[in-house]
Formats: sequence, structure tokens, C-alpha cells
Amino acid sequence: MKAVRIHQHGNIDVLRYEDIPIPNIKQNQCLVKIKAAALNHLDIWVRKGFPGIPLPMIMGSDGAGIVEKIGTNISDFSRGDKVLIQPLTYCGTCRWCKQNKENYCEKWGIFGENQDGTQCEHMAINANHLRIIPEGMSFEEAAAFPLVAETSYTMLIDRANIQKGETVFVWGASSGVGSMAIQIAKAMGCKVLTAVGNAEKGDFAEKLGADIIVNYKDDDVVKIVKEFTDQQGVDVVVEHVGTKTWKTSLRILGKGGRIVTCGATTGSEAKFDIRHLFYKQQSILGSTMGNVKSLDSTLAMYRRGDIKPVVNKCFKMSKIQKAHEYLENGNQIGKVIIIPN
Repeated sequence: MKAVRIHQHGNIDVLRYEDIPIPNIKQNQCLVKIKAAALNHLDIWVRKGFPGIPLPMIMGSDGAGIVEKIGTNISDFSRGDKVLIQPLTYCGTCRWCKQNKENYCEKWGIFGENQDGTQCEHMAINANHLRIIPEGMSFEEAAAFPLVAETSYTMLIDRANIQKGETVFVWGASSGVGSMAIQIAKAMGCKVLTAVGNAEKGDFAEKLGADIIVNYKDDDVVKIVKEFTDQQGVDVVVEHVGTKTWKTSLRILGKGGRIVTCGATTGSEAKFDIRHLFYKQQSILGSTMGNVKSLDSTLAMYRRGDIKPVVNKCFKMSKIQKAHEYLENGNQIGKVIIIPN
């Protein structure tokens, strides 16, 4: 079969589209023929390199496809089932897993980061990582859904504990996390403000339901947010940008507000005045991916029509270098999808 792998870290030239054997399945696994896989900023970070990544590595965290074979211990799935992949792995035995807080797992992992991922033609995967694709959801949409849905839900619901009527500011409306966070916050009855880089992305954010759209390149973000909130600031800021936006995030946060962050695409260094933090009784919350509960909850939200995955562009697997370049340049409005040739 064909797969996208890296044998070393570096620029897009290290991405290989190559032949490897089709994996054998174990008793508790299914062999899934991958019909679509998603590209995330995580893929870029893995490609560039950070400690602990085993090489060579099949890239990709999200995926969707058709069950081709089932292990002898499998009863929940049948050949021909259309499935999406829950991309996060947990040990199941640590104190966090026993409390149903798998995203705190002491041996937490993710496909395409510390184990082979989804950007391949076939994948052997434990059945507990599979979910039947909801009716009306395409393979491309199913691949675009799991990681950003789990991440956004965990940030907003589990960590920031958003409440109906609160104001939520979301950076990067056109990103996977940003677009899903807007929809989840609106579904929970919040007022949503968001930042975009151009008019096209602003139109996209409006269609998602954002109440106030700010062009961070041209507009005074702090002024607009303060005017909308009667100088009070927002209740929650969804951060996944990092150094470039951190100062503004702190300035627009109101008393008792929460910044919840899951990433740092522009850098991980940040400074703040501790006095403002305790005087305004604010909180800074870290959030990493999600868990099984969050995926099932977001699938229920999809079935109710509250949220939907947004597919921007599809690339053939053999064009993986162009797909990375497209995402890294910030061209996407929604999710970038990889399709087997």
C-alpha cells in the first residue's frame, strides 16, 4: 500500500509517498481502507520535529474509511461499515483514565505523533477507536471532524466551562479549531467574537454564526471588543496562536475571565503581569486534545444539527508536499483533506 511517511525531520522535502506492507490485524482490531485523512498543524510540528517522535512515521491523526476485515474478538462492526477514527490513545489503567479523564492520561498518545497515523491506504486499528459515520456526513467531512471537534469541545465545555449568555472570543476563525469553537460556543448560547485575516475569511466566520468579526490586520481588536462588551472584556478567549496574540488576549479578557489555550503556532513564549491576573481573578487554562466522551458528545451535536465539519480543499496523497505548503502558508478556510490516489 501507499503511505505518507517521514524518515527524518525538516521541511516539506522530508515527506515521502512510498510503498509499505498492508498491516495485519489483531483480534481486537479492524482493517480500515482509508478514504480520507485530515491535515492538521500537528502534522507540520511533527514534520519539523520535537523530542520523542519514533521514525519512520506514517503521518496523520484523523481519518475515515470502510471496514475491510474484522478481528475475531470484534462484534460491534462488520465488513463494509463506514467509520471515522478517534485519533487519541490512552492507557486505560492510570488514575486519570479510571476517572474518565483520558486526556490527562499518563501515557496519552495520538496517531501521527507517537505512533503511525492515518495518511495511508489501509490502517489496522483497535475497534474502540472507531465510530460509525453519521448519516449525511461524507468521508471527507468525517476525516475533518474528530481531532478539532474533540479539542474545541474540551477547551470550551470541560476546561473553560462556558455558560449560556457569556461572550467568547475565538482566534483564527478559518482554522479547524477556530471554526469548530465558534459553532460549539453558539450552540451553547454564547455570543461569539472572532478574528480573521481577510474579508473572505470574515464571510466564512459570519456563515458559522459569529456575532462580531474583527480583521486583526486592519482593525483595533481591543477597542472593538471593549465596545461590544461595554468595556467589560470577554468571558473566554480561545487561544491556539501563541506569542503573536497573547498580549491582546490578556487585554480583552474581562474580570473572572478564562483564557483556554491548546496551541502555540506563532511561538510558545509569553509574558504577563501577574498582578492583573489575581486582581481580576482571571484564569489561564491549558487544554490538550480531548477524550472519547468529547468525541461522542460532538457527534451527538452533529446529529442535532448544532455543528458541522468544514472541508476547504482536498489533495491527493501523492501531493502531500503541496498540502503541507498550503496549510503552512495559512491559505485554508476550514480543513485540508488528504485523499488516497
